[in-house]
Amino acid sequence: MVTFEGLPGAVAVSHLSVYDWPAADGLRGGTPHLHLTCSEGYVVVGGSGSVQTLTASGFRETPLTPGALVWFTPGAVHRLVNDDGLRVIVLMQNSGLPEAGDAVLTLPPRCLADPDVYRAAATLPGGDAEEVVLERAARARRDLAVEGFLVLREAVEGGDPEPLAAFHRAAAALVRPRTPEWRGRWEQGAATAVAATAGQLDALDRGEAGHLADARVHAERPSAHGRFGMCGRLDVYRT
Repeated sequence: MVTFEGLPGAVAVSHLSVYDWPAADGLRGGTPHLHLTCSEGYVVVGGSGSVQTLTASGFRETPLTPGALVWFTPGAVHRLVNDDGLRVIVLMQNSGLPEAGDAVLTLPPRCLADPDVYRAAATLPGGDAEEVVLERAARARRDLAVEGFLVLREAVEGGDPEPLAAFHRAAAALVRPRTPEWRGRWEQGAATAVAATAGQLDALDRGEAGHLADARVHAERPSAHGRFGMCGRLDVYRT
């Protein structure tokens, strides 16, 4: 029988403290982006703010206060706004793929046509870069994405769907070379979780309960604290 010992449904979890840096429009918060194959959700655990979303249906701003649960499907451009110490638990589909590549920032069109130009603008320094260098790069990346987001929002609110559609096409082109890698993550995660449940249901249909003797308990602490992410500082888990 197929077994799966990851988090339920192959969802990954991280704790996010949203950036409080002011952007060009005066709002403080994270880097606007979308995911192409993953839904993502927020459980608000502290502070207050909102999430701005942009889809083909229009612009929306959803308030975020403790206890709120908000989620969105692939293609929804989202931007977290931090009014006062906003902290959320992030739920990510497909074993955390949203933080492992399934994201395209709303950079201006000049940065989207060439994968090398996009990568240079979207990737933070690696290695042993000092915190001040990482913060400066994360903030510059956020500001560039906000620039592109505001243009997309203005077009959508003005009744012109083409700039957002063009961004969708550019995003799909940028990630296309990585889809085999993503498929492997999905096969080992969510697809395996589904197969495991199917096998358990088949066993119960036969009146068998042997799989219950294989129960396991897992526990983890964060593997990293305060990592610079797209929307804020992240505490992440290996799972």
